[in-house]
Amino acid sequence: MARPHCCRRVEGKPVASVFKPAGIPARELDEIAMTLDEFEAVRLADLEGLYQEMAAEKMGVSRSTFSRIVDAAHRKIAEAIVNGKALKIEGGPVFDRARHRCETCSSEWEGPPECPRCKGTAKTRTAEEQPPDRCGRRRRSGCGNS
Repeated sequence: MARPHCCRRVEGKPVASVFKPAGIPARELDEIAMTLDEFEAVRLADLEGLYQEMAAEKMGVSRSTFSRIVDAAHRKIAEAIVNGKALKIEGGPVFDRARHRCETCSSEWEGPPECPRCKGTAKTRTAEEQPPDRCGRRRRSGCGNS
């Protein structure tokens, strides 16, 4: 039995979840599914220009895992462009709910950065500030698969 994926941290979802060639109705196109962690890997590596080690740390995965994720994403993007297919971005083993602490009332929550209690300013907690998981390691994702 394969080991379950640990959730990967992503900073958000894409502005548009489907990209397709112009002038062709989506219902007539074959579709390629890209996961949110693959989208995040491309964003970190190609848009932000981070080295794989730093990008892997931001996503909460090893460098070799990051490399596999970004390679899969590049293949999917290339296939969509070369073969004129729609690219749909959704799902995957991700954790996109950042942990926050309010600078005004000190309450903590997961989710959007606005404090649900007092509507104050939030400070996002880093991985080092997260409590350790049940194995004693710093929690990378919050998914419970650790």
